[in-house]
Amino acid sequence: MKIMRQIEPWLFLAPSLIVILAVFGYPVIRLIQLSTQKTIEGVTRFTGLATFGTLLRDDIFLKAVTNSLYLLLCIPVMVFIALLLAILLFERVRGWQTYRSILFLPYLLPITVVGLVFAYFFELNGAFNDLLRAVGLDRLALEWLGNSRLALPTVMVVIIWKEVGFGMILFLARLMSVEEDLFDAARIDGAGWWQLQRYVTVPQLATVIEFFSVVSVITMLSWVFGYVYTMTFGGPANATIVTEFYIYQKAFRFNQMNLAAAASLLLLLVTWVFIFLELRLRNRSGLREVSG
Repeated sequence: MKIMRQIEPWLFLAPSLIVILAVFGYPVIRLIQLSTQKTIEGVTRFTGLATFGTLLRDDIFLKAVTNSLYLLLCIPVMVFIALLLAILLFERVRGWQTYRSILFLPYLLPITVVGLVFAYFFELNGAFNDLLRAVGLDRLALEWLGNSRLALPTVMVVIIWKEVGFGMILFLARLMSVEEDLFDAARIDGAGWWQLQRYVTVPQLATVIEFFSVVSVITMLSWVFGYVYTMTFGGPANATIVTEFYIYQKAFRFNQMNLAAAASLLLLLVTWVFIFLELRLRNRSGLREVSG
């Protein structure tokens, strides 16, 4: 009976585990095969880790990795904006429910739609530059997506605009679950607005901020292909190429499946690390709530 009780949960999980292994396990095994093999004149040869060495010597791949890491700068900006918006909404300013819906709406929009709209918006003769010219700021009407120095920061602005709503809702939901007595006690003790946020609000949101940061890291590393593809197609001159787009090019444009598979494996490993961190944060959050 004791053995059956130990096995019983796995029996319930077995159907889902089989599907997961079938859907995700085979592709991973296939990636490993492709990254360690190379077909020359119809003959497939085992190359070991040579493909990874070639990948690490590829300037375009290194540029893609650099740009992916550069995108991580979006995260502190997103956390700060989401935190500020959540605090303002939590104070229930007039019409806060309407503002909440409007601010969360960009997160619900498809990435392709957002990318295409902003691609036209930031054109040299697009709506943004037309607005700048209309208010007499002609010198600031630049080629936002056609300039190699401005293209990636412009894409980052769009990513922040779309993704910040998710953090705002997470923070607001957590604040609404905090007992009002904590805030009232702080006010009675003479805490001002900044002190209230520093010593009450932020500590209460610490775990949620960690969670949102980890999720955002995963997003920046493995979920920005749609923005790049629809807005810049990796240009100009690879200025906005990211790891995902590099994999797409090698696999489907240049038919270099071994390089694409090797890059995919590296990206998968890094993503798994952050997913593991996310799970650890969830477990720690659960333990805090139980102990509290």
